[in-house]
Order: sequence, then C-alpha cells, then structure tokens
Amino acid sequence: MAAAKLIDRRLRNVPGRLRVAELFFDVPINYSRPNDGTIRLFARSVRRQASFPDTESNEKPLPWFLFLQGGPGYGCRPPQEMGFVPIVLDKGYQILFLDQRGTGLSSTISGQTLARQGNAVKQAEYLKHFRADNIVRDCEAVRKCLTADYPEEYQKWSLLGQSFGGFCSTTYLSNFPESLREVFLTGGLPPLVNGPDPVYEKTYQKVVERNEVYYEKYPDDVARVKKIHQYLRQNKPRLPSGVLTPERFQQLGINFGGQGGLDCIHDIVLRVTNDLDLFGFLTRPTLSLIESYGGYDNAILYAILHESIYCQGQSSNWSADRLRLKNPLFQIDKNESQVYFTGEMIYRDMFDSYDELKELKDVAEILATSDDWPALYDEAQLAKNQVPVYAATYVDDMYVHYDMATATAKKIKGTKQFITNTMYHGALRERTDEVLRQLFFLKEDSID
Repeated sequence: MAAAKLIDRRLRNVPGRLRVAELFFDVPINYSRPNDGTIRLFARSVRRQASFPDTESNEKPLPWFLFLQGGPGYGCRPPQEMGFVPIVLDKGYQILFLDQRGTGLSSTISGQTLARQGNAVKQAEYLKHFRADNIVRDCEAVRKCLTADYPEEYQKWSLLGQSFGGFCSTTYLSNFPESLREVFLTGGLPPLVNGPDPVYEKTYQKVVERNEVYYEKYPDDVARVKKIHQYLRQNKPRLPSGVLTPERFQQLGINFGGQGGLDCIHDIVLRVTNDLDLFGFLTRPTLSLIESYGGYDNAILYAILHESIYCQGQSSNWSADRLRLKNPLFQIDKNESQVYFTGEMIYRDMFDSYDELKELKDVAEILATSDDWPALYDEAQLAKNQVPVYAATYVDDMYVHYDMATATAKKIKGTKQFITNTMYHGALRERTDEVLRQLFFLKEDSID
C-alpha cells in the first residue's frame, strides 16, 4: 500500500502550550482500484509547544499516538477540548486526531455531497467504502506518510480506540499488526459476529434494564411519557431537522447509556409535560432542547452504516427494526403499562422523520439488504496477536455489551482488561483521569 499524499500542513500554537499541525492528505477512495480517484482526509497532530521557534526542522521524532473516535460517522473535536491530551503528551507521545473518512473535514458525507455520486445505487456503492476496513487502510497510509523519515523504532504507532474507534483498532490488529506498538481500547472491544442480530438481542436486554432503572427513579414519568406519545401521534410537531414523531421521541433513550443520562431525559419529559399542561403545544425552547439531544441529519454515516459495522458476509436486513417488533415494551401503539425508550439503534422510520435522511431512504434500503460485506476481523491473527492490548470494559455499557466485549478479549491474545461497574460507555470523556490511569497501569505494571 502506498503512503498517503500530504497536501497541506499548517502549524498553530493553541492555549495550554500545545503545538498543533493541521494536515490534509489524499488517499484512494478504493484501495483495490487506486486509480479510481481519491478523497481528502483531515487530521490534527498535537505535541508540546517547545521553547524553540516555530520551525519544522527543530521537531525531533516522538512516538505517534493515534486517536480513533467513536461513531461511526463522527469527526474528532479539537485537541484542546480532549481531556486526555495532557496525560498522553506527558507520557512522551505526539498525538494524531484523524477525522475518519466521511466525517469532520475528511470529505464530509451529507445528503448534498452524496448526491454528487449519482443515483441511489451509485451512492450505496460509494458508501460501502466507508467502513472500518478502509478507515484502517487510511490510517496505515497516513502512518507511512508521517513516519517516512523517522528512525525505524519510531515508525510503529500506538492506538487509542473509543467505542467504534476500538472496533477499527481491532480491524487494524487483524490486518496490519506489524505497524502497531500497542493498543488502548475504551468501551471498544467489538462483538466478533457476522451480522447484527446477536448484538441487538443483547443490547435490547441492556436497554430494558436502563428503562427499568429510569422508571424506578422517576415513577411519575410512566404516565407522562404515555401522554407525550399520545400528543405526538395526533400532532407531529416540526423540529428544525424534521418531524417529532413518537418514535423519534422514543429515541432519546440513547442517552440512558451515559453518565447523568436518566436525569437529562427526565428534564425533557418534565418540560414537555409542563408545556402540554399550560399551553397544549410544545414551545420553541422545548423543541430546541429535544433537537439538541440527538439527531442524525448531521451524522449520515452513523444512521446509514450503523448496522453494517457488524456485517461480514451477511445483510443486516434492518435488524433493530425486526427485533423491536418482538418486544411489546418498545411498541408505542400497544396498551402497555409502560412504554420504553429505545437505545443506540437505527430504524426504518428515521428515514421518514429526518429531512436529510429522507433523501437517502432508497440508499439505506440497498445497504440494509446487501450481503457482500467483506470480513472486518481475522480471528486466526487475533488468536496469535503479539501487540499489547489494554482495554477498559464497562459492566453496565449500554452500547457495547459486556458479555460480548469480554468474549472478544479472550480471543485477542495477550489482552489485559480493566473491568468496572462504576463507569459508563463515555468514561474516557466523563472520567478521563481515572480511565487513563488504569490503562497505563495495565501497561506499566506486571503481575508476574
């Protein structure tokens, strides 16, 4: 594989004595057919700002530490907003924040940019190049570019994979282990499955548990939520990004998997109920609050490829939709005593209630019925893995089920786990110091 082509590099100093380089690369859209065209990738590198002038020639090699963001479909925040940056820099690394293809500034996928590819069939074929296998190839091409002039001992790099970033890291371990120094995973041990059904069967169980905790904490919300669903069925108010259907309100349950998520949803339920009691409709501040708590118009890849991240030679066939129909607790039109919120799932009806997704309904259908997804993981390679792997695994993770994560850890030779029931999936952001301290303890301590 050829190295990525560096197109532009601009240096910046930012508060906190950070030296940031803004980097643009060109890489093939299809690595199997590199002459078919390129896409533009964006990344930021960060290291400590030294006392010498801002000249590239004074920069000595430091080991690279690549951060892979969760998703799929989200770009990286600026380094100064990432709490783990000072900790990692203090360990002697320089960090690379790479916007995965189609996210952030890396050839952003939206309804409008995707339309340039042609009809729905062509758009679907284009999107098949945006899974973990090609994200990892991008990383490898960028690594070759950045380390071309480095001494051999600095040419490997370390990974930190959060959530879906951990899935990508496991694909990296499968395909290019010789390029890796070490891998850190936070909520990112992927289920080694061929399709999403086993994943969602487990995930729905965890979502049920979180709903039970929610209604136990806020019992008055049982009646409030049913009242809200009744109002939304009859009125379907508009949001900036589409229609607020009962199913779309139900999707707010994705927040149950984060620290403070139960309280955030209660605040929304309380506010909506207050609006209906006082005015008989939802006020603009309430609608804006709901809009701010979740949406997919700015995360096309998340919505349209979410189920395919579990596919290896199988179609997803709208897995979450099919499994939801089997559980009356999630069916709004049933006369259940409680109506449960859903979690990190993608449903067909989203492609009706979101304006941007509505344009991609046919594309989503093609991808959901496609079964030609290539393998993402090489279990034989993982079984003989020689790269140190340090994983933070959360017992109460609502997005990456604990049972599946621990099963995968056993299949990756040499994996060391930090397991806790005191943190949630977003602990890298919510409890940064503790998570990083535990992961580096796994690296630096020895039990033998």
